[in-house]
Amino acid sequence: MKAVILLSGGLDSSTVLYQAKAEGVQCHALSFDYQQRHRQELKAAQAIAKSVGVEQHQIVRFDLGLWGGSALTDGALKLPQRRSLAEMSAEIPITYVPARNTIFLSFALGYAEAIAAERVYIGVNSLDYSGYPDCRPDYIEAMQEVFRLGTKQGRKGQAITIETPLIQLKKTEIIQLGNQLGVPWELTWSCYSEGSEPPVACGVCDSCQLRLAAFSALGLEDSISYVSA
Repeated sequence: MKAVILLSGGLDSSTVLYQAKAEGVQCHALSFDYQQRHRQELKAAQAIAKSVGVEQHQIVRFDLGLWGGSALTDGALKLPQRRSLAEMSAEIPITYVPARNTIFLSFALGYAEAIAAERVYIGVNSLDYSGYPDCRPDYIEAMQEVFRLGTKQGRKGQAITIETPLIQLKKTEIIQLGNQLGVPWELTWSCYSEGSEPPVACGVCDSCQLRLAAFSALGLEDSISYVSA
């Protein structure tokens, strides 16, 4: 089985990659440099891809900062900080990047069809408190139809399938799965801030808060460094 794995370098995508590898899938990792403020995640993606031994790791570069619309692509917008889980779930946050997963999946589909892959893996999670619209089951179902109708393989009855193994898992369950698979959490990066050298996460953005809360709920200590938590 050959597959393209969307790899950001965070908890979720790293767990998906390790799971696919454990299942014997021939993994071709795909990451994106879209001029996101947290570009430290690209270094994490490279480290994770190397640690698991992928067939190939592609990094596609383009600039979503050209039109902004998100605190992750527009430096003038402030990142939400120190929000409760209830506040995070109240509305779609300013860290939502317009149509990001549609863009990512389009690249993944082109890559997958070019190398005759059968699957595309994406670490979306509908139970995450961020509530992004392009991480939900109905969105994935719609994109699966695009995969079927918009490709030569699909029209021949061999549509590339979108695999979402984490979509119904809580963040704590993802960490437990990653622990079983041996994911090296110290190589991953979740923080939305610009980061530093050596990399130190902010500890107060939504992504850091979710990650810290999940490790704490499991009675575990996170293995990356934080400025504050």
